[in-house]
Amino acid sequence: MALTEPAVLVLTALVGESRHGYALISEVQELSGGRVTLSVGTLYGLLDRLTGEGLIARDREEVHAGRTRRYYRLTDDGAAALAAEAERLAQLAAAASGRLRAAGAV
Repeated sequence: MALTEPAVLVLTALVGESRHGYALISEVQELSGGRVTLSVGTLYGLLDRLTGEGLIARDREEVHAGRTRRYYRLTDDGAAALAAEAERLAQLAAAASGRLRAAGAV
């Protein structure tokens, strides 16, 4: 199953540490070089979908400045899906680069 770019970025942001929503929005923007800016509604829809697919899980909640922060973590299935997607994208990029070189376009 191919993952959307925002899903890949969220899964990547969760490698190695759990994060709450605002931190995920910031990390996705940084990882994408500013190309992808997730709205709160888009992020939480994506988090619900990834949770439902078992790729991420709720990790914990904490109260900060009177508001509850819900943290998410990458699951083993999520790490496997991210690794498979990274491999798929690497193969696609290699094929495109190879054809461009062969055609003298690069």
